[in-house]
Amino acid sequence: MCIHQLNLLAASNNLPITNFLGKQHPIEAHHLSSICDIMEKAMVNGDTCIIRCILVVFQVVFKFFFSPQTERNRDIVRRSGLLLWQLLMAPRDQICSEIQKEVCLAISSGLNILYPGEAEINNLLKLVLTEGENRNSGLSQLRDVILTNLAEQLQNNRFGSEDDDHYRLNDELLHYILKIVVRESCVLITKCQTVSKDDFQRLLSTVPAASSCLRYLMAVQNHLLSNTILIKPDENDDSDSSLQGETLKVQELKTSILSLATQILTGCDEVLEMLQQVTTALINSDISDREQRLKGLEQITKATMLGHLLPVLLTSLMHPNLQTLTMADALMPQLVQLVLYTSQTALLLKTQSPVFSELNSSPSCASEQKGKLLPDERMLEEKEEPGFLTGLKIPAPWAAGKTVETVHPVRDNYKFKETVHIPGARCLYLRFDNRCSSQYDYDKLVIYAGPNTNSRKVAEYGGNTLGYGSRSVLGTGWPKDLVKVEGDTVTFSFEMRSGREHNTPDKAMWGFACTVRAQESSEDVSGGLPFLVDLALGLSVLACSMLRILYNGPEITKDEETCQELLRSKLLQRCQWQVEANGVISPALTPSPSPLPLTIDEDREFTYPSDVLVPPVGHYFDLPRIRLPPGIMIKLREISGRARPQFRPSIK
Repeated sequence: MCIHQLNLLAASNNLPITNFLGKQHPIEAHHLSSICDIMEKAMVNGDTCIIRCILVVFQVVFKFFFSPQTERNRDIVRRSGLLLWQLLMAPRDQICSEIQKEVCLAISSGLNILYPGEAEINNLLKLVLTEGENRNSGLSQLRDVILTNLAEQLQNNRFGSEDDDHYRLNDELLHYILKIVVRESCVLITKCQTVSKDDFQRLLSTVPAASSCLRYLMAVQNHLLSNTILIKPDENDDSDSSLQGETLKVQELKTSILSLATQILTGCDEVLEMLQQVTTALINSDISDREQRLKGLEQITKATMLGHLLPVLLTSLMHPNLQTLTMADALMPQLVQLVLYTSQTALLLKTQSPVFSELNSSPSCASEQKGKLLPDERMLEEKEEPGFLTGLKIPAPWAAGKTVETVHPVRDNYKFKETVHIPGARCLYLRFDNRCSSQYDYDKLVIYAGPNTNSRKVAEYGGNTLGYGSRSVLGTGWPKDLVKVEGDTVTFSFEMRSGREHNTPDKAMWGFACTVRAQESSEDVSGGLPFLVDLALGLSVLACSMLRILYNGPEITKDEETCQELLRSKLLQRCQWQVEANGVISPALTPSPSPLPLTIDEDREFTYPSDVLVPPVGHYFDLPRIRLPPGIMIKLREISGRARPQFRPSIK
């Protein structure tokens, strides 16, 4: 146990023991061989105490004291690995859960030593990801330990670092992990319908805990998104190679994000489909606690990948660095599908609120009339509910207010200063806690209408009416009504100038607490939107942003900017266009009857007739002629090298 504690302490990078252990000489091969001998003997004798101790020793040795450089060392490593796998794959009746856990920790600690090549690690991870749920519980536990450690390491590494490739798995393994996460999410949602009433209450008490696979996906997503949004070029290195390297890194990041986002949105589509099916089944069921299950369904949904992955992804994709045509073109179909699923499910849950009130008054009638309606029929029946946002109050920014408070109770020589700024507010409303108090009236709070103490003073409060200290209050005392401050900024400055007397209780030195809001009444404050409604709104905003990008098309290239004058030139008005059968406009291969005038005046603006693209029927006309100014004609002749034709009088 002492060695186990030493191992836990050494895992922290901030402790001196970590540096000390890292500087020690590697263990010799014959020492590790002796450890393996002890392990083999303990396994034969079934001595679980020695087995646990040796497993903890393996963790320390693999992490700090061993380097498989020679062939003999590699043989010892292979022997150690076989012993660990023998314990891991043992039947459950022959090995306790504590030993199985230590085996997983030992393999995870020596992952790069037991499996030195990238291909070997990938094969191991593929095994535990594909067979972990079926063959042995030890494999699933090993999977959880490895992914948890990789997730922790990935969060501490910058994209493109030397260790980044070790912690960020390839696309094939990510696909396996995502399949597990989707399956876990669907199973969790299905339990809302299948488990008993008591088990459902226990399920609600365990969420929103994330599994190891989901935690790893969260770490990968946060790793990629944060580096894409926060990445900055090195200001001290402005060389071309540095700029090119940063550009390649950004492009690699965006490619990785696009691949991951596509897989996550596809998985969310499957989970939302399952959510809609479970919601429909619960609505059409006769379960006694149907109302509680439908309400708890939102909390369960937050524990799935819909709550842990999708909101962060949607918010990050709104960043300018990721608002690209490539992203919009690839993600738009999936976004539209997700908007439909979330809005339909949100409306489906919202339409149940009238049902519950009717169930309380007449359960039999309600179950006969509305209990068996299909979702589409219910939506059509309740015409007063045209959308999932009807009747919902969209929370305004800062509606809940911001609380400013001192420590409770305040101590001697305590000073407090804080500024609250609510953008766009015409005035601020302050509501004080009824417990506000200070020992003496000169231990006071001063309020300023501005960003600092040089701004206009609004009011000052101090003292108490509890019979301690000054036994009085400053002015009219701590306010019981709202205090109005003009403007969008208020500054609080509190100072405890007196020393606490021995008979002064905490309630007479409580300090102050104040809530700052931009509206006078707190009745407008909303508790927030339902999760699925919020998710549907977020998806809709992102989809509209992507539609705008698709509508605007690709950005103007440098060549197009260079040729702007040529593209606007009226010389191009000589080009004849025809409309194909499928509506595509293309240049005409043969002259067509043109509604354009035969001569276009260069000095005045020309506009096409409304039917210029309609191929007329009739005889072929000549192409329109453009009169060019003499200066342009002279330059064209100079460039072409052709002189102006000379007209000679005819000799009769």
